Amino acid sequence: DVQLQAYGGGLVQAGGSLRLSCVVSGFSFDEYNVGWFRQVPGKGLEGVSCIAYTDNSTAYADSVKGRFTSTIDNAKRTLYLQMDNLKPEDTAVYYCAADGFHRGNRFLTSRRLQIRHWGQGTLVTVSS
Repeated sequence: DVQLQAYGGGLVQAGGSLRLSCVVSGFSFDEYNVGWFRQVPGKGLEGVSCIAYTDNSTAYADSVKGRFTSTIDNAKRTLYLQMDNLKPEDTAVYYCAADGFHRGNRFLTSRRLQIRHWGQGTLVTVSS
């Protein structure tokens, strides 16, 4: 079974940093495009980042470019999202996800049902 387990959320002050982790099982990173989404309760899903399995190219939402970096550690089977210079508007539940078809901006703009596998969410709260 494909599983993704996200953790690392918490409370941080504006301007601070946080690193989210997503441990995967049941697949390897050369099989799926992987990335992060976030959702504010009551609002829509927003794609944050994507790493393509074909060439490890990355895509980021404009709202996080230059502040967030996503990487993979194959040995630890873990996807990371390093979040720096956090802003209150980054407050959301963050989800890691994997899909074999959608990549790049197609991944970021996908709806929930278009992405095959999801981890549980982890809450990030940025205080002003």
